[in-house]
Amino acid sequence: MTDLLFNKVAVVTGASSGIGRSIAEHYLNEGAKVVVFARRSEPLEELEARFPARTLVVDGDVTSETDLKRLADATARRFGRVDILVPNAGMARVIPIEDSTRDAIKETFDVNFHGALQTVRTFLPDLNQGSAVIFITTFLTQVGFPGLAAYSASKAALKSLAQTLAAELGPRGIRVNSIAPGPIATPLWSSVGLNEEQLNSVAETVTSRLIPQAFGKPEEIAEVAVFLASDAAQNIFGQEIVVDGGYTIG
Repeated sequence: MTDLLFNKVAVVTGASSGIGRSIAEHYLNEGAKVVVFARRSEPLEELEARFPARTLVVDGDVTSETDLKRLADATARRFGRVDILVPNAGMARVIPIEDSTRDAIKETFDVNFHGALQTVRTFLPDLNQGSAVIFITTFLTQVGFPGLAAYSASKAALKSLAQTLAAELGPRGIRVNSIAPGPIATPLWSSVGLNEEQLNSVAETVTSRLIPQAFGKPEEIAEVAVFLASDAAQNIFGQEIVVDGGYTIG
C-alpha cells in the first residue's frame, strides 16, 4: 500500500464482482474510504470485514432513483463527502439485430447509460472540489462485434457523456475521465447469453488478436482507476484510457 488515496472517499457501483470489486479493493488498499454499491450485498461483506472502519456496504439498483438517493444519503451520513465516484454498474447481452426490440435496447441503456448518468447527477451536491468521476466504457466503441450493438452503443453514449461532463463540470473542480477495458476475464462473460461452446469460440477468436495472447485481469483496470483518482492525474480531463491488450491497434 502506498496511500495514494489516503483519506479520500470513494463510491463504486457494481462493486460485487469483476472490475468494480477490484477497483474498490485497490482503493481500500491505497488508504481510501470506500462505499460499495451492488444489487447483492453478500459478496461485499468480506471487504467490510477486512476494512470495517473504511468500508460501507449499500445494496440497491442504479436504475432506481430511490436506491441512488439512499446510497447518497448513507454516504453523506458515514463519510460526509465524496472525492471519487466510479459509476461502474453495467450489463452486457448478446442481442442479434433481429431481436433488438425497443425493450431489449432500453434495458441495456437503462443500466449502462442512464444508471451511470443518474449516479453522477445524484452525487453532484456531495462531490468535493478536486474530485474525480471515472466512467467505465469499452474498447468496443472502436470496433464492431456481432450481437453487441446495444451494449456498444450504450457505452459509446457513455464515452460522449464523459467528455461533455468533463467540460461542464471541470470549472466546478470536478475531473471526469473514462477507462475503456478490452477483453477482461470477469463474471460478466457468463451473463451475455452464450452457451459454453459459443463462449469458448469467441474467447479463442478474441485472444488471437491480443498482443499478450490472454485476456486482461480486473486488477489492470483497477490500477488505472487508482491513477485517475489520484493527484497525479489532476490535469487530465475528458480522456478515455484504453486498456485492451492491443486489440484495437489492428
